[in-house]
Amino acid sequence: MLPWKRVLRPLTALLLTAAIATVPATVAHAGDTAVTSSSGWNDYSCKPSATHPRPVVLVHGTLANSVDNWLALAPYLEDRGYCVFSLDYGQLSGVPVFYGLGPIDKSAQQLSAYVDKVLTATGAAKVDLVGHSQGGMMPRYYLKFLGGAAKVNALVGIAPSNHGTDLDGFTNLLPYFPGAADLISAATPALADQVVGSAFLTKLNAGGDTVPGVHYTVLATKYDEVVTPYSSQFLSGSDVHNVLLQNLCAVDLSEHALVGLTDRVAFHEVANALDPAHATATTCLSALG
Repeated sequence: MLPWKRVLRPLTALLLTAAIATVPATVAHAGDTAVTSSSGWNDYSCKPSATHPRPVVLVHGTLANSVDNWLALAPYLEDRGYCVFSLDYGQLSGVPVFYGLGPIDKSAQQLSAYVDKVLTATGAAKVDLVGHSQGGMMPRYYLKFLGGAAKVNALVGIAPSNHGTDLDGFTNLLPYFPGAADLISAATPALADQVVGSAFLTKLNAGGDTVPGVHYTVLATKYDEVVTPYSSQFLSGSDVHNVLLQNLCAVDLSEHALVGLTDRVAFHEVANALDPAHATATTCLSALG
């Protein structure tokens, strides 16, 4: 019989390839992911207005990066007068373009340093965070364990992996493949961290989902095929707004990737969460706004 590791390495590679294939082609063709003011966001000369006094930091998902995850949402927010920033995090040595794969607690440290950089540049007292997938969950570690709650007003998670995923039951098969979980953890720590019941998620969610002083919004789609079941994305707490997008627009068919990349119904809810005093009803017509 072949050694398990020799069997599982190609299996893991296949799973990663399949995951990458769900990311739009713009990602696969991305080169330098450094964003400058010429691309419309990450302009460190931007000063928040009285109307929108907090800069918005966008936090990409697993296998994504600071450019391709936000080609639609960043301009959407900029057009509404926000100073918008995004970072790369969770890089693995020798793996370009596809980030968010490193240990999530270490990625939270990268976010912490980046928020400090944005606050220093803009002179703002706090930021708002908007994250997709892992990027909607990872900031909670920053808020809970790294002092982020003092520097963040709101966290908006788009299809966040808050309580992990079972990948439609696939992760339940891992015990039947000896060494599989260890191999995934060693090769792509962030994937292992996001499996339901992981040590990382157990620590993150112990004692409650939220911390005082931060406003939480979760946007989920019932067609999510990555963070499953979709209800695992929702948070519990006194300052939480959980939204199922199909309750706002029944014909919204966005799945996990598109809900963060192109879904303007979701974008309208992001804008509402960032400026609740001027929120307007989100409907299917919001896709045209």
